[in-house]
Amino acid sequence: MASSLTCAGVVWALLSFLCAAASCVGFFMPYWLLGSQMDKPVSFGTFRRCSYPVRDEERQATVMLEQCGRYASFQGIPSLEWRICTVVTGVGCGLLLLVGLTALMGCCVSDLISRTIGRVAGGMQFVGGLLIGSGCALYPLGWDSEEVRQTCSNSSDQFVLGSCEIGWAYYCTGSGAAAAMLVCTWLACFAGKKQKQYPY
Repeated sequence: MASSLTCAGVVWALLSFLCAAASCVGFFMPYWLLGSQMDKPVSFGTFRRCSYPVRDEERQATVMLEQCGRYASFQGIPSLEWRICTVVTGVGCGLLLLVGLTALMGCCVSDLISRTIGRVAGGMQFVGGLLIGSGCALYPLGWDSEEVRQTCSNSSDQFVLGSCEIGWAYYCTGSGAAAAMLVCTWLACFAGKKQKQYPY
């Protein structure tokens, strides 16, 4: 099978896909912020949450429902900063995934990735990583919302965790974006083969 990638391009394609997968998995998982409420573990993502309080009419008490789910609507996300973070990080993950899948196809399809296309793809990866990094930087601004404060012993604030801790999904998303922005962008410059010049 003919490839349009150099040896560095094959490494770029594999690394691009891994970075995109890490960022997308981390973005989708609701384990960015970990805490507890009513002695039950609670976790948050940008648009998902695990364990939330519900009113039990039989017992006339509030109980913790231990399951994960999305917020009922976009407006249901606890803070404006988390809504912005969701959009910005989602767009960044989409860009990384688009480039990662295109790069993998370049391993099998000849003349798909030229030097110019590789550099444009690297630029897209840089922008995608920058967007995800911006989303990760915005996320702590939402720690002062009422939902988060209840989970973090009423001691959290912007950039102050209180009794909560940062979860693995936050690190997964950020590290995938950082690797895409720093390593993949550089490798993309050497990914495509020089196009053959045909004399006419």
